[in-house]
Amino acid sequence: MLLGSVALLAQGYTNPVIPGFHPDPSVCRVGDDYYLVTSSFEYFPGVPIFHSKDLIHWTQIGHCLTRDSQLYLEKTGASGGIYAPTIRYHDGVFYMITTNVSSKGNFLVYTTDPAGEWSEPVWLKQGGIDPSLYFEDGKCYMVSNPRSAIYLCEINPQTGEQLTESKILWTGIGGRNVEAPHIYKKDGWYYLMCAEGGTEYGHMETIARSRNIYGPYDSNPANPILTNFRRGAESNPVQGTGHADLVEATDGSWWMVCLAFRPLDGQHYLMGRETFLLPVRWDTNAWPVVNGNGIVNINMNVPTLPQQPTPTPSYSTDFNETTLGFEWNYLRNPRRDNYSLTARKGFLRLKATTVKLDDVDTPTFVGRRQQHINFVAGTTVRLRDASQGDEAGLTVLMNNHSHYDIFVEKGHGSTYRVVLRYRLGELTHIEREIEVPNGNIYLQVTGSRRTYAFAYSTDGKTYQPLGQINTKYLSTETAGGFTGIYLGLYAVAADDGSKAYADFDSFTYEPKAEPERRGRR
Repeated sequence: MLLGSVALLAQGYTNPVIPGFHPDPSVCRVGDDYYLVTSSFEYFPGVPIFHSKDLIHWTQIGHCLTRDSQLYLEKTGASGGIYAPTIRYHDGVFYMITTNVSSKGNFLVYTTDPAGEWSEPVWLKQGGIDPSLYFEDGKCYMVSNPRSAIYLCEINPQTGEQLTESKILWTGIGGRNVEAPHIYKKDGWYYLMCAEGGTEYGHMETIARSRNIYGPYDSNPANPILTNFRRGAESNPVQGTGHADLVEATDGSWWMVCLAFRPLDGQHYLMGRETFLLPVRWDTNAWPVVNGNGIVNINMNVPTLPQQPTPTPSYSTDFNETTLGFEWNYLRNPRRDNYSLTARKGFLRLKATTVKLDDVDTPTFVGRRQQHINFVAGTTVRLRDASQGDEAGLTVLMNNHSHYDIFVEKGHGSTYRVVLRYRLGELTHIEREIEVPNGNIYLQVTGSRRTYAFAYSTDGKTYQPLGQINTKYLSTETAGGFTGIYLGLYAVAADDGSKAYADFDSFTYEPKAEPERRGRR
């Protein structure tokens, strides 16, 4: 998957640099190559990893957690699973440390090839979430946030053995949920940077420093160094900035990656927390200054590294490959025999099971992130060997209790129908049902700031509208959680005796330009 800014400015770039649900970014540099990881929660494979030459244009090169033995997600609830990862490089080895909040807690994996397979998990004793690593003088230190504070210990990264007792370093500046700690050393100072305020509108980034890694740490008098929750950013289309990581570029400049979200309809946001990039001025013996004023903007008219744009990404697929692209994910650990790209060339075949999208389980589902405010997505599906009540189609999914579905269902006798259904918390509503012939059915969803509009076609040319519904019912503010919208293909059986399967001929996803908006009053 190729990702990058939508449009380059004269000397700058456009945020977010990785759009769509890609929260909790962490970055490291190896030579003139940059690597970045983000959270994945209940989705499999886990922890997507990206590569860049300029910090602006990113290409996904794989995932860190690709095997069931690395990533246990059985019965993991919405927004459970894998929390914030950190990526670091030391002495020829890449390390990724993270937390599986639904399993055994903190662990790390390692590799010499970040685009290849990573090790089995090395489990760690110190608790909390958002763990990070710091290497110095042959020692490996771990920081995390047990007991609402930042703690440090020394570990053996190959075995997970904790070599020293955990020691408290800092409690932040008073914001709630002090988390996401990272340690950097510059000019003889150890800098400890953290997120505070919760991953909401009051999110912020703070920093302290000490001459000794074990402290005491003195807070920056200018904290927070990053937040859009301040005067001057009230109308900014970017909010919730925080959970950041710093990297020194090849030319000696410093940069920050952070998460933030883009509210769409009022204060509601859909695509989860995304990855943003900011320049940092860090003078000798001074505190880092982020983007001059600590505010994240969409249009970043700043000097950059020499830019190396990647090819324009293709967001669609005809399923002619033998494997799905890195942008596709499953819900929890997949039952792999329910998916095939080889049973019929040019089709994705999904075997229906009785596990529903509503269930905290493993439905036959594969999806990709919504990455644009305005888009048109569609698929062509044919339901085969179906019994009454079997279904297959396209879902706009925030989580198991918040999703909109357009699908083909086997009716009574030889009848079929296309159905539009909404699941909103405890409520399920059938908006519309239309009888259709047995054959290929084209399903479509058009996304905008305020609505998802659904339509179907029997010939792929003329589409009939089925209905539309406000986006805010799927937003984070309504549905809760830490993830973002997925556009998914799925198949569900009415009972265990069903032999139904669905052949999907293609999946299309076309970003659309944002309509011109009037100024905010």
